[in-house]
Amino acid sequence: MFDLSLPKLLVLAVIALVIFGPSELPAIAAQAGRALRDLRKIAESAKNDLREGLGPEFADFDVTDLHPKNFVRKHLMEGFDDDAEPQDVPPAHIGASADGPGDLAPGEAPPYDSEAT
Repeated sequence: MFDLSLPKLLVLAVIALVIFGPSELPAIAAQAGRALRDLRKIAESAKNDLREGLGPEFADFDVTDLHPKNFVRKHLMEGFDDDAEPQDVPPAHIGASADGPGDLAPGEAPPYDSEAT
């Protein structure tokens, strides 16, 4: 989400060390850890309250299913790959006809349709 790589984290650590100093940095890191732990507890409590409020019909409900990408993948794209059976027929050539392949001879102009857009 934030795309934090190791060099970016090191730059942030150096900036924090310069701003807060080595004496206050451990206390600030501990406070940030506690805040993150409390935030996770609140989020987990909210998910549990939502599941309890929805009832047993939605016991398999997952909050990540509400993400648009996951929603589309689960509900709209479901079954497309399962229904597809491998075909032994080679792909047809463009312009192929029943009496032979649609490959053009060297120097032959492709068919032109004036009404095509």
